[in-house]
Amino acid sequence: MSIIVAASVEADLPAHPDLPAAPESLPTPEHLPTPEPPVPHVRSARLRDAPDLYALSRAFVPSGALRARSIGHYLAHAGEFLVAEGAGGDRVRGCLALRDEAPATAVVYNFCVAPGCQGQGVGSELLRAAVERARRSEVRTLFTATTGSARLFLRHGFVPVEPGEAPADWAAALDPARGSRVLRLTV
Repeated sequence: MSIIVAASVEADLPAHPDLPAAPESLPTPEHLPTPEPPVPHVRSARLRDAPDLYALSRAFVPSGALRARSIGHYLAHAGEFLVAEGAGGDRVRGCLALRDEAPATAVVYNFCVAPGCQGQGVGSELLRAAVERARRSEVRTLFTATTGSARLFLRHGFVPVEPGEAPADWAAALDPARGSRVLRLTV
């Protein structure tokens, strides 16, 4: 009974100039534009971000993508980190740290993006912000190590190098069992 009533009510409605004349003229889901994910906001980490940095990073330890670090590391080194958060600061979507190693040289480490946020530009925004921070602090060479494909780094101008080209103490701390590739960017 309610279906018949709804149909008769719909038939009695006057046409509105801003609405389609018939339901068949409405766009179908495959014809609707896909909204772009919002560009993440990247900012310097704060001390209160340490638990979120720790939790986000822990998810990448079992695969060997990141080295295990204590919550104390994130508390002690919060100033080295950049975080990407969603609109309105809803949550930490990614992070990376930028640490000075030698005059005019720094390393990018602990770079990760939450699994549900990968492929949405979060990593690119973090990397752009890190390069900009390096430039402002007169860093001329950035190094990083990755166990992944390195595609993101390569797209941003990093090139593969031998570990011996990187700062000695940092390169010596790389675990060969993880199979990391060392990359360099001249900024």
